[in-house]
Amino acid sequence: MTSVQVDQHRDGKEAARDGEGYQRGLGARQIQMIAIGGAIGTGLFLGAGKGISKAGPSLILAYAIAGLVIFFIMRALGELLMYRPVSGSFSEYAREFIGPFAGFVTGWTYWLFWVVTGITEVTAAAAYMTYWWDIPQWLSALVFTVVLYGANLISVKLFGELEFWFSMVKVTAIIGMILICAGILTIGFSDAGDTASVAHLWNEGGFFPHGVGSTLMTLQMVMFAFLAVELVGVTAGESKDPKTVLPRAINTVPWRIAVFYVGALIMILSVVPWTNFHPGVSPFVAAFQKMGLAAGAGIVNFVVLTAALSSCNSGMYSTGRMLRDLALNSQGPKFFTKLTPSGTPLVGTTFSAALMLVGVWINYQWPGKAFDYVVSFATISGMWAWIVILISQIRYRAKADRGELPRSEFRAPGAPFTSWFALAFIGMVIVMMGIDKDARISLYCAPLWGVILGVAYWVLRRRNPEAAAFSRR
Repeated sequence: MTSVQVDQHRDGKEAARDGEGYQRGLGARQIQMIAIGGAIGTGLFLGAGKGISKAGPSLILAYAIAGLVIFFIMRALGELLMYRPVSGSFSEYAREFIGPFAGFVTGWTYWLFWVVTGITEVTAAAAYMTYWWDIPQWLSALVFTVVLYGANLISVKLFGELEFWFSMVKVTAIIGMILICAGILTIGFSDAGDTASVAHLWNEGGFFPHGVGSTLMTLQMVMFAFLAVELVGVTAGESKDPKTVLPRAINTVPWRIAVFYVGALIMILSVVPWTNFHPGVSPFVAAFQKMGLAAGAGIVNFVVLTAALSSCNSGMYSTGRMLRDLALNSQGPKFFTKLTPSGTPLVGTTFSAALMLVGVWINYQWPGKAFDYVVSFATISGMWAWIVILISQIRYRAKADRGELPRSEFRAPGAPFTSWFALAFIGMVIVMMGIDKDARISLYCAPLWGVILGVAYWVLRRRNPEAAAFSRR
C-alpha cells in the first residue's frame, strides 16, 4: 500500500471515529428497525394491488428474486461500510472508487431522490388524513413537514425513535395480517373461511396466469418497492457501534423480505383469489373486505399513513447529510456544513424541508403531467445509488485482493460475481422500464438531469479545483 493510500485510509478511519462531527446517537434497536422499515413502504401496502392484477400469484416469485438481488446489493454495501463507515456512504464510495464526478452525481441525485420522495409522501399522508377528518390537505402537509423537520433538528436519537415506532406499526400490521390469514387457513373463521386454500396460488389460471412476460414486466414496480432499503448505509456515521450493528441489520434482509413480502403475499393470495385484486386498491384492504372485517380499511389507512410519514422522515434525515457530505468535499455550498449543537445538519435539512413544502404547494396547485414526470424520475434516481454501490464494491474488492487496501471484515459472499449479477438484473429492469409505456417516463428525465449535473460540475471545477479531490479538506 502506498503512503498516499495509507493516508487516505487513515483519514477515512478518523472520520468514522469522530462521526464527522455527528453524534453517534443511533443504537442497535433503532438501526435494526430503520433497516426493517426501509424495506416496507407504500409499494407493498398500496402498489402490490397493481402487481397482483398483472402477474397473479407469480408476483410472489418476482418479489423473491428481486429480494435476492437486494440482498446482494446490501452485502456489497456492508463490505464497503466495514471498510470505511461514513455518513455520506454512497457518494463517498463513488468518489473514491469511480471518480470525483461520480461522487458529485451520486450525492446530488440521491438528495433529489429524497426531496421528490418527501414531497410525494407528505402529500399522500395529507390525503390519507381526509379518511377520518375533513381538513385541508395543505394544512396537514404543513404540520407533518414542520413536525418532522423539528424532530430531525433536535437530535439524531429522536429521528431514530420516530423511525423505530413508524417501522413497528408497519411490522405489526404485516405480522397481524399473516397470523389472521394463517388462522383462516387452519380454522376457517370469517367470511373467507369456506373458500380459503393455498390452491388459489395455482388453480385460478395457473401460477403464471398472464404468462412469464407479464411477470417480468412487474419487476420494475417490485424493485421500486425496495427503494430506501439502502438508507441504513447513511446511518453509518451516527451509529453507536457500526462494526457490530450494521452487519447484523444487513444480514436480516433475507428474512425481512421472506416474511414481509413473500410470506404476506402467499397468505393473502391463499385466502383471497388473485382475481379479486385490482390496481389502485390495497391488497390488504381487499383482503380485509373479503374476510368481512369492516375495520380493515381504517387499519390499513393508518398503516399507509405511517409508511408515508416514515418515508418523509427518512427524507429529512438523508437529504441534510448528503448535502453536508457534498459541501465537505467542495462539491456543494460551504454553508451546508453547519451543524446544530446536537450534531444535526442545520442548513442542509432546512433547505431540503423548504423545497419539500414548495413542492407540496406546487403539487396542490398544478397536479399535472409535469409533476408526474418529476416524481417518476425518483425511481431511476433511487436505483442509481444501487448501481454505484455495486460498482464501488467491485473495484474495492479488486484493490483489497491486490493488497492495495485493507480487507473488509464483512466480505460479500460470492462477490464480485454476485455484484455483477445484481448489475445485470438492474440493467434488465431498466430495459423493462423502457418497454413499458407507463414506466418509460422515468427514463426521459435522466439524460436532462445528467446534462444539468455535467454543466454544474464543469462550472464548479473551474471555480474550485478542490472539487476533484478524493479526501475532505
